[in-house]
Amino acid sequence: MLNKVILIGNLGKDPEIRTLESGVSRALFTLATNESYKDRNGTWQKSTEWHDVVLWRSMAERAKSLKKGMLVYVEGKLTHRKWTDKEGKEHYVSEIACEILRILEKREHSHSSPEGKKDQIPFSEDSFNQEAASDDLPF
Repeated sequence: MLNKVILIGNLGKDPEIRTLESGVSRALFTLATNESYKDRNGTWQKSTEWHDVVLWRSMAERAKSLKKGMLVYVEGKLTHRKWTDKEGKEHYVSEIACEILRILEKREHSHSSPEGKKDQIPFSEDSFNQEAASDDLPF
């Protein structure tokens, strides 16, 4: 069976990072994906979908440098959870549990190298997926 989500979009807000009672770090943010299409009249329309993304543990800590509007690649799985608020009302949420996150743009205030090229943000599949890789060990 397969549960895999791949999205490329812009952060709708800065991540909300908190440490839960259990001591586990969690970061939440919204991601906007856009689609363009022609309507019946031949006019181009733009449609935006919003996705809730959650990062756990060390990935959540690394999310501190993510900012609203950044273009990112997110890979993970679709999850659903139910929770009850203080008034006893049940809530349901669908989220992408992020396993890999890549920033797809250069920093605004980055250092220039001697060749005049800007350094990329130091996030890669390896740095954001380090914890998941250690969980995949067969022993």
